[in-house]
Amino acid sequence: MDIVSAARALRSPAVFRSQDDVRAMPIAARAVIGNGFTAALVALDGAVDWLCMPRFDSPSVFARVLDAERGGCFAIRPAAFPYASIQRYDTNTNVLETLFTADGRGAVRVLDFMPWEDDPRAGVHEIHRRIDVPGPGGEIEIEIVFDPRFDYGRDVPRILTGDHGVIAEGANGERLSLSVGADVSWTMLPGGGARATLLVRAGQQIWTVLAWGRSDICHYRSHRPFEHLRSTRKAWRTWSAQLDYDGPYRHHVERSALTLKLLMYAPTGAVVAAPTTSLPEWPGGARNWDYRYAWARDSAMAVRAANLIGFRSEARNFYHFLRDAVDVGAGLQLMYTIDGQPVPEEESLVHLAGAMGSRPVRIGNGARDQVQLDTTGAVVDAAHLYERFGGALTLRAWDTLASLLHRAESSWQEPDHGIWEPRTGRSHNVHSKLMNWLAMDRGAQLALSFGRDDLCARWTAVAKTIHADICAKAMIGNGKGHYVSTYGGGEEHADATLLLLALHGFLPDADERLRRTTAFVRERLGAGPFLYRYKADDGVGGPEGAFLLCGFWLAEALALQGNLDEALSVFVAHAESSNHVGLLTEEIDPETKTLLGNLPQAFSHLGLVNAALRIDRALRLRDEGSTASPHLVGPLPRKT
Repeated sequence: MDIVSAARALRSPAVFRSQDDVRAMPIAARAVIGNGFTAALVALDGAVDWLCMPRFDSPSVFARVLDAERGGCFAIRPAAFPYASIQRYDTNTNVLETLFTADGRGAVRVLDFMPWEDDPRAGVHEIHRRIDVPGPGGEIEIEIVFDPRFDYGRDVPRILTGDHGVIAEGANGERLSLSVGADVSWTMLPGGGARATLLVRAGQQIWTVLAWGRSDICHYRSHRPFEHLRSTRKAWRTWSAQLDYDGPYRHHVERSALTLKLLMYAPTGAVVAAPTTSLPEWPGGARNWDYRYAWARDSAMAVRAANLIGFRSEARNFYHFLRDAVDVGAGLQLMYTIDGQPVPEEESLVHLAGAMGSRPVRIGNGARDQVQLDTTGAVVDAAHLYERFGGALTLRAWDTLASLLHRAESSWQEPDHGIWEPRTGRSHNVHSKLMNWLAMDRGAQLALSFGRDDLCARWTAVAKTIHADICAKAMIGNGKGHYVSTYGGGEEHADATLLLLALHGFLPDADERLRRTTAFVRERLGAGPFLYRYKADDGVGGPEGAFLLCGFWLAEALALQGNLDEALSVFVAHAESSNHVGLLTEEIDPETKTLLGNLPQAFSHLGLVNAALRIDRALRLRDEGSTASPHLVGPLPRKT
């Protein structure tokens, strides 16, 4: 079985016979580890091949996933081909294990983690990797490759050896050290980096510690790997124990929760859309974007999903981030850096070949200046849920939300670019109108909690106006047809965001207009159980995969409309599309089931959480013979 086939066979070992197999690894042949500041991808061949230090949006120090020759990596693996590998996470944690087997040459296990204590003051910018041989009497020769390339591969650092390992020194003062708990001899590689080989025997535990920002190479025990492993495991398991979901898909929901937590920047509460840039939405295509920033909408949706399953502090931290990031005079921006600053201008890295030959490789994001009027709805809806589940927003947070609602009150009638960030200009997007309706509806309920009955009455009236506007201008067939995605866009203009009319309770669940709209979306955009987000020209060009979040929306809509068997079928198809360790990208090729886009993707994992909860609630209501709606939350009780 080649590596591509192995990765598609989700739980089967990947087999590497040559460097060609390494280069042919699909995007999804990786796991992720992190520390609340940044995250690293660990590939099935044993290489850390994506890492930015010290933050998610810092320049990369390893970027082999974007260019096998220039990107650089840090690998621990058998010293010779062939070998096979399989990965798994330690239960209830983001501690990773990779097991390598080499016929006739033994086996070796590598345990990977970044020290994590859910404390933004900790700031331990290290990767710890423990090497051991499972089982009695075995031994195997391994190689360690240390090949950092700073500044997205533009800086090949100088490598110096020492008594305890090696250190890389960059042109701009960067330092990255590797401490190794064994005596090894280093060979400098022709293009940069260093390599060492080591015979590992049963009973040995050999630690390596990668450390950012040190000017020296410390003894590995100085980094306290034993203590960090214990505390990191304990911290992850303590955090995971808060999970408030015991439905049939608990494993998938827990892994999604753990993944979403990895995407949260601990010092501010911001949530990155993904920890990577430019992993392509189609092989060889140009749809390659930098997702290492905090979209206000995506972050709000992520913390809303986390709140639904018991993780309240994440929602609180996000509203502190918004409180500090939003300029009340300028309004809510589409996206922010993880510390609330403007996102850099988009830049193409022409020196990198691109993952799967997909260029350009981009950093920064050109959509930063777009107008997306849906964002306020997602933010206010998440705040409403936070209060509904027992949280209490501060008055400062409310002041920020109220300023956003006042701005939305006067701008909802304007055209915008919409959620999908097309580069073809603005339209009157039904999704944006819907989210402004949601903002006014939820904002009116929140206003009562802060003693603002006047705003409750005013925003309730605005919500009714928006509702009537959507029904009048987005409906095809005089109330007997279906909704379309833009005002005046034509009868065939389909977009998967139309499913959110059902999810947000815009109309009663059994309303035939919603059923016809769901059928219309599936007819125009469906590919088996999967959905494309749209098929209209967006000014970017080139194909893309089906959008996983949209498929989870479909599962929710079907559950709300009473089609539970079909909802389950769609949900399972998407949940089981996750890779060998339960991670989801942004998109999928419906024919080959190849995962596409940045990894892991917050959108996809929050979609899984929402759909699992919705379906579980619908199933329980059906079993109880109840006719109640499976909507997850109702109106906010008035506080006295």
